[in-house]
Amino acid sequence: MSDFVIVDIRATTVSVPLEAPLRHAVGAHWGRFVRTIVEVETADGLVGLGEMGGGGESAEAAIVGLLTYLRGHSPFRLEELRFAICNPTASLYNNRTQLHAALEFACLDLVGKKLGVPVHDLLGGRVRDQVGFASYLFYRYGDPETGAGEVRTPDQLVEHALDLKKQHGFTSHKLKGGVFGPDYEIDCYLAVAEALPGDSFRYDPNGSLSIEESIRVADRIQGVRNDFLEDPTWGLEGMRQVRRPGLLLATNQVVVNFEQLASNMMRRAVDVILLDTTFWGGIRPCVKAAGVCETFQMPIAVHSSGELGIQLATMLHLGAVLPNLTYTADAHYHQLRDDIIVGGKMEYADGTIAVPDGPGLGVELDRDKVAEYAEEFRRLGGYPYDRDPGRPGWFPLMPNTRWADPADPVRPSDPRLA
Repeated sequence: MSDFVIVDIRATTVSVPLEAPLRHAVGAHWGRFVRTIVEVETADGLVGLGEMGGGGESAEAAIVGLLTYLRGHSPFRLEELRFAICNPTASLYNNRTQLHAALEFACLDLVGKKLGVPVHDLLGGRVRDQVGFASYLFYRYGDPETGAGEVRTPDQLVEHALDLKKQHGFTSHKLKGGVFGPDYEIDCYLAVAEALPGDSFRYDPNGSLSIEESIRVADRIQGVRNDFLEDPTWGLEGMRQVRRPGLLLATNQVVVNFEQLASNMMRRAVDVILLDTTFWGGIRPCVKAAGVCETFQMPIAVHSSGELGIQLATMLHLGAVLPNLTYTADAHYHQLRDDIIVGGKMEYADGTIAVPDGPGLGVELDRDKVAEYAEEFRRLGGYPYDRDPGRPGWFPLMPNTRWADPADPVRPSDPRLA
């Protein structure tokens, strides 16, 4: 297959609208996802697709800049790709893990298309046809004029959770926290749990709490049917002090590579590893990590770092092949208004999404949608993911003490929120 080598890499940044601006512990998604779509072309004319974020900014230059590293490289040679992009010494100066992930997605897509098989067949074959998802509940800013879509109070959060369950069939629910003080947020969390008896729940303040606050939160939610408490405080040592019987701790922040995974196995601080195809550097590293977790009987789930359809496909192929997938996956996907893949947004059925079965990742670009949302990015530009448009000049401490005021129905006006 001498013609099956990389000859070009293209990158296009798009800005795809969300239902509303989503608030989180270090800032906000400003009403849209800015994602860079990656296309890797081989000499025989096949094109593989990848995707990555950039904290609200474009990653085009970084992606395209790697063409000189990969021109002439076979997409089959994925272990060589890892060292060509992520040599550990070079990565001390220029961490390319997430860039590698986008390129690995595209190479797996290419290999699947070349062989006429879906990516899950390249990874050992699927053990399930659908992957289950949790709802992803955010505190949200409302419409600047009407306030519609706001989620700030317990009642608004309950209404939002019930609506998502009615639309998509979710039976597990995740609250993204770290916006308001922990006592207020746990009041909200408990209200949702009371409104959805029989479902399961998880709370994620993105490491923003002190150890003392984390312990208090853990104690308050003990009566809830919790999947787990996710990243209440920062670091393996902090998590180790919070860990207690009867409540599993999960992370996608402090175990995101194999050295951290080994450290956690030797001196357990975290119970559940949330595998993210971007943060771990691709689908294959996540499969390897899942194998380690299976050996040590450590539960896993698939994590979302904010996705359009290409990355969602990587999450689905990953979830399809993991025998020890213990919990429903995360996804921001239902917060999106649209997508850039042929056929539009993938659909939920009873809280699950079907695993794509076409060659490669099983998704293709809708060129008209890509052009539309690339123009939106050119019009609006990027935004700072680690800033909150409703609190100019604000940034969090860690552990944080600069919480938003839950009594304040802020409606920020900024053209980048469009």
